[in-house]
Amino acid sequence: MALVIIGDKATKEDVKTSREDFPDYIKITVDVVKEIVIIGGEYHADAEKILVDKFGSKRSDIWGGGYNINNKSFEVNAMPNLKPLTNDSLEILDPKIRDLFLKVVKAKLSNIQSLI
Repeated sequence: MALVIIGDKATKEDVKTSREDFPDYIKITVDVVKEIVIIGGEYHADAEKILVDKFGSKRSDIWGGGYNINNKSFEVNAMPNLKPLTNDSLEILDPKIRDLFLKVVKAKLSNIQSLI
């Protein structure tokens, strides 16, 4: 399980480590309020646990997705997105939350393709 907490921007080493579990896909888990991004790992739930335990994140603020290396695209579907009463899909349905997720992700991972 190779999880990486991203500082200001991802580094080549961060991306390399995050690909240990899935070479063609990088899982991304984000606290959209605190703007904390964790990449990699086998399950989004592992990153979610770190966000809750280490950073005091609320589960309602944690959203998941990934980066598809083959398609060179960010995705907004993951298990943490299933939230009773607010998001009944793996995909982030609320356009405001989806946009916020992508804004935070792109700010920290804008150079991801050049690091692969």
